[in-house]
Amino acid sequence: MSKIQRLYFVALIPPEPVKSEVWQMKEEVKSKYGPKAALKSPAHITLHMPFTFRVDREDQIINCLTAAVRNTTPIEINHNGFGCFDPRVIYINVEKTAPLDELKKKVVKQMRLDLKLQNADYKNLPFHPHMTIAFRDLKKPLFQEVWPEYEQRAYQASWECASVCLLKHTGKDWAVLEEIAF
Repeated sequence: MSKIQRLYFVALIPPEPVKSEVWQMKEEVKSKYGPKAALKSPAHITLHMPFTFRVDREDQIINCLTAAVRNTTPIEINHNGFGCFDPRVIYINVEKTAPLDELKKKVVKQMRLDLKLQNADYKNLPFHPHMTIAFRDLKKPLFQEVWPEYEQRAYQASWECASVCLLKHTGKDWAVLEEIAF
């Protein structure tokens, strides 16, 4: 029995054209300013931050997520402009709605119960849904240059979310392992 572990996380991934629009913004940040870490994952809204789990037990994660989203109805996701977590992260705003918040809570609770995972939130901060376009490798001085370009920039989009995705780290980037429909 293999005990190899990998990193996983749970997210909502937008359909086209939003998926490509967000990807283009990540590419724009890289080409104009250099930061490229955001290009290691598709456009997404994180519901459960990265965690390690045994590869030979991936089916347990999938079963857990299936149980978590059972009886969930599609959710409207709305984007309006940009935001930041000063001094390193620039993101596309995601409207925090009761259905989105409830979905996050259901996923986190089910993963805690079924998989004994405790690290659902970054530094125990409250859920702040967003789609990152620049982060970890956006150095503090460069952030001061990049943020003003996005601070007043317009971007609006809406899409219907009817699934959650389990992503797995490949060793160099993140790929969707499984999409679980509501």
